[in-house]
Amino acid sequence: MKLQDFDYSLPEGLIASYPIPKRDQAKLMVVDRGRGTIAHDIFANVGKYLPAQSCLVLNDSKVIPARLLGRREKTPGKVEVFLLKKIPGGDGCSYEALIRPLNRLKLNEKIQFNGGSLTAELVDIKKRTVRFNRRNISAQLQRHGHMPLPPYIKRPDEPLDKKYYQTVYARKPGSVASPTAGLHFTPALLNALRKKGHGIETVTLHVNLATFRMVEAEDITQHKMHTEEYSLTQKSFSSIQQAKAKGRKIVAVGTTSCRVLETLAKDSSRLTGATDIFIYPGYTFHSVDILITNFHLPRSTLLMLVYAFGGTKLMKEAYAQAIEQKYRFYSYGDAMIIL
Repeated sequence: MKLQDFDYSLPEGLIASYPIPKRDQAKLMVVDRGRGTIAHDIFANVGKYLPAQSCLVLNDSKVIPARLLGRREKTPGKVEVFLLKKIPGGDGCSYEALIRPLNRLKLNEKIQFNGGSLTAELVDIKKRTVRFNRRNISAQLQRHGHMPLPPYIKRPDEPLDKKYYQTVYARKPGSVASPTAGLHFTPALLNALRKKGHGIETVTLHVNLATFRMVEAEDITQHKMHTEEYSLTQKSFSSIQQAKAKGRKIVAVGTTSCRVLETLAKDSSRLTGATDIFIYPGYTFHSVDILITNFHLPRSTLLMLVYAFGGTKLMKEAYAQAIEQKYRFYSYGDAMIIL
C-alpha cells in the first residue's frame, strides 16, 4: 500500500488557525457508508444521525501547557523546552523533552524560567532529559507554560487557547495535543444526547507529539507506529461491552478513542497500558460502529485510519467535497461523522 495513496492538496487558507466561538456551530459532514452518500449539516445536530441508544466513547485526556520559554543561565540566549513525558521513577523532577536549540546547550547547563524561580538542568543530551528544581511542576506549568498548538497553526498561543484547545470534558492531564474531535461538544449538547437515551462513556489516551509525525515509508506497512498510553475504568469497559452485546452502536469520538477501543477488542485483559495499533485500509474493525472525527493531514496515520473506516473511495470524495465547500481543516477545524 503506497504512501501517495493518502496524499491530497489543501489550500493553506482552509487550515483553521483559530477556533470558532461557539463550538457546536462547526460544520458537520455526514458520510453514510451503507448508502455511499455525503451530506452537510452543523455539529449541533449530530444527534439526528445517531441510532437510538448509541454509546459514545470520549477521550477525557487533558492537554497540559507543555511549552516553557526560558533563557540560558549564563548567556542571553532563548530556549524552548517542550515537555513530552515524565521520566518514571527516579527523583520525580525529570522529563523527556524537545529542546531548542539543543545543539547550543552544554551538559548540566541550567535553563531559567520566570526570572529563575523555576530552572531545568540538561542532564542527558542524547535522551533530551531535563531535571527541574521542583518535584511537582504542574502548578508552574499552569502559570508559565504555553499551550502546545500544532505546528501547522502559524501563530503563538494566546489566552483563548487554554479554553478552546481543551474539550469541555477533559479531566486527566497528560496530552501534548488535543483529541480534537471532541472540541465540538458543549455541556448542553452532551446533556441533550443523554436525555435522548444515548450512553456516554470515557477512556483516556494521552496524545503525544508523535501523533504529528508524518509517515515516510513509501510502503506504509513498513511504518513503525508510535505508542500512546491509555486507560479506562472497569465500569466504563463493562458499560461499553454491555452496549455492544445489546446491539447498541459504539460511537468513537476521535481517532484516539477508536484506537483504544480497537486495542481492547484485541486484548481486553489490560485496561491500562500502551498501544501502538496501526489502522490502515484492509483493517477489520471489531468494536467501533460509527466514527466522529476532524479532517486530517495528508500522509498521516490518522488519515489512514479514517480511510480504513470509511473506505478509500468514499473518503477521497468526502475530502474533495470538504475542500470544494471550504470546510475548515485540522485541529480547530470542522467535523465529520461516518455512519
